[in-house]
Amino acid sequence: MSKKSNYSYVGIAFIILVFGILFIPKIVDRIKNDDISRSDRISNVPDNNFSTQEKLMFIEVNGAPKKVPDFSFVNQDGDTITNADYLGKVYIVEFFFTTCPTICPIMSHNLVQIQERFKGIENFGVASFTINPSYDTPEVLKAYAEKYGVTNPNWNLMTGKREDIYQLANLGFNLYAAENETVAGGFEHSGNFALIDKNGFIRSRSDNYGNPQIYYRGTITESEKYNEDGEEEEISMLKEDIKKLLNE
Repeated sequence: MSKKSNYSYVGIAFIILVFGILFIPKIVDRIKNDDISRSDRISNVPDNNFSTQEKLMFIEVNGAPKKVPDFSFVNQDGDTITNADYLGKVYIVEFFFTTCPTICPIMSHNLVQIQERFKGIENFGVASFTINPSYDTPEVLKAYAEKYGVTNPNWNLMTGKREDIYQLANLGFNLYAAENETVAGGFEHSGNFALIDKNGFIRSRSDNYGNPQIYYRGTITESEKYNEDGEEEEISMLKEDIKKLLNE
């Protein structure tokens, strides 16, 4: 090997050494001080097959983007929560009830999985509204939250006046909810999730025909992939779209 080559290797080694002395301690300190921003964390969430360049659609009614209606309910901690508390946050909306023997446990499992995916992200949340408010008191909702592992401080399980909740579900979100003594549990409701952006607008990706998909199927887990009817899970899709809105 020539002396010229030896000098080149020595030069490269010197540059690497200087880089390590100057920058590695700073990186270590940044990690120790938890100075890695939440936007950094979000950027590390994989997109799978979703194009980050594709903007999510607004759901339009009479030519205007549909916004979450005003609401005011009491959560599992006894605090009054309104739609204003979610401004500046990306969040999921669902309607459920704690004694549901069918789809609610699956929906709650999926939401907890999403919660863990975005753990530590302060501007992400969930709004869960019970459709059985006469039974689902704040105390009952608190126990349900603990049972399923709800830890996100922006995940509110809410109860209130029956007529207000049903109006919010059926008219505000067009997510079906009704009492029905003939079905298991005495209530029936949509198993879909609505996705809300930081400004309170309902958002979704488009379907194959360029129309808004509107909602996300919440009754199939990622691991299942398909249900017995051949419908595909949409939790992975929802995770991708949450990330997109967080980065807007």
